[in-house]
Amino acid sequence: MTDCIFCKIINQEIPSYKVYEDDKVYAFLDITQVTKGHTLLVPKEHVTDIFEYEPTLAGEVFARVPKVARALEKAFPEMQGLNIINNNKELAYQSVFHSHIHLIPRYGESDDFSIHFGNNQAAYSSESMQEIAEKIMKQVEQ
Repeated sequence: MTDCIFCKIINQEIPSYKVYEDDKVYAFLDITQVTKGHTLLVPKEHVTDIFEYEPTLAGEVFARVPKVARALEKAFPEMQGLNIINNNKELAYQSVFHSHIHLIPRYGESDDFSIHFGNNQAAYSSESMQEIAEKIMKQVEQ
């Protein structure tokens, strides 16, 4: 894709702070640096989001996540945790439409980063939970 910023980074047309590269992925520092070491792992093959992955590509890309995560942990022993985030589509906060995985080191509760999971358990009966599970299961089996 010619106008994709991540494709241009992969092809060395735009500079980046590379932390890892092999034949399938390219990992580099996110320029926002939400926390020190915030890294993006991108497939070299242009796919817009998780919905475009073929099983082989998904396996190859996601298999590299622990390698980069361990590198972050070794590079920053003061790191206390790590968020791994993959946003898909605009509503889910995807802003660059070349699939990418954020690895965000966590150093303490005062990090400039947060995630909120609402608890809507009371809104779903056991029956409605079963219906939801079955609806998804039917699609997984196809």
